[in-house]
Amino acid sequence: MPESNTTLAIRVQGLEQKVPTLDGELQILQGVDLDVKSGESIAVTGPSGAGKSTLLSLLAGLDMASSGEIWLAGEPLHQMDEEQRANLRGRKVGFIFQSFMLVESLTALENVMLPMELAGAEDARTQAENMLQRVGLSHRLDHFPNQLSGGEQQRVAIARAFVTRPDILFADEPTGNLDQANSARVEDLLFQLNQEHHTTLVLVTHDLKLAERCVTRVQMVSGRLEAL
Repeated sequence: MPESNTTLAIRVQGLEQKVPTLDGELQILQGVDLDVKSGESIAVTGPSGAGKSTLLSLLAGLDMASSGEIWLAGEPLHQMDEEQRANLRGRKVGFIFQSFMLVESLTALENVMLPMELAGAEDARTQAENMLQRVGLSHRLDHFPNQLSGGEQQRVAIARAFVTRPDILFADEPTGNLDQANSARVEDLLFQLNQEHHTTLVLVTHDLKLAERCVTRVQMVSGRLEAL
């Protein structure tokens, strides 16, 4: 990434994504350019099928684009193989999903410890306990996901995402499966932790009220990004 762009968490230039179908090639994303500053919160909105989740997957290095450049935390994601992208995700990125994505056979504490253990942290338990206390779940450490409510599971997922202090957090419809009260609590946590840790937050959501809490808002329309 050029020196003038080092304050950017993400830079996207000319991003295209095409997939083969029985009827020929389908273009999902076309000509996407995007700059996201370090510590910024940005919401990506738009109708179903517009390409929001595809964009998020490409930005996080979970998939490769057909063409274009993606600089993530100053590193050229578009030039990396899968092993290199996985290494970058492990060092710089956190994820929160609509479906929580917790490991059912692990307790809340063990779920939050998992990324710390994978990173070789010696104080994984202490950091996981502290983060679960931070999200109001110190009394649920030994509970398994099926013993937790939806709101509690998403708070465990938030604790797991933030425990490694990622530079960039990607959240895909993080309140989509929650009722209004739990949605509000999860939203507050996301933005509190975003500000406290100076974490760049990239949020995909259908919820316009949630989107309005972000510093920047863009909309996906037929595979293109438009400012709001």
